[in-house]
Amino acid sequence: MSYAIIQTGGKQYRVAEGDILDVEKLDASLGQVTTFSDVLMLADESSVTFGAPFIENASVQAEVLDQWKGEKVIAFKFRRRKGYHRTVGHRRRLTKLKITAISKK
Repeated sequence: MSYAIIQTGGKQYRVAEGDILDVEKLDASLGQVTTFSDVLMLADESSVTFGAPFIENASVQAEVLDQWKGEKVIAFKFRRRKGYHRTVGHRRRLTKLKITAISKK
């Protein structure tokens, strides 16, 4: 089973062909195929290749399945005995991807 480690949105993900994952929002429309060239590591049945920091001529292709907003995250701050409290929240914008191909030229 071959897999790769890619970097997108400031995070790293371990992906294999057929995987479905949620990443930070990408500027891509539904059904569009996007290519990630920031490949940190490639592994197949016989070898493992590490980049320094990225592997040249390696890419991962993924199809955009959905653009959506994640669950609400609440940040509650307070100082005891001071009467201070503050509630802040946000919802992350996410892109759902399906990995279609991992290639090294």
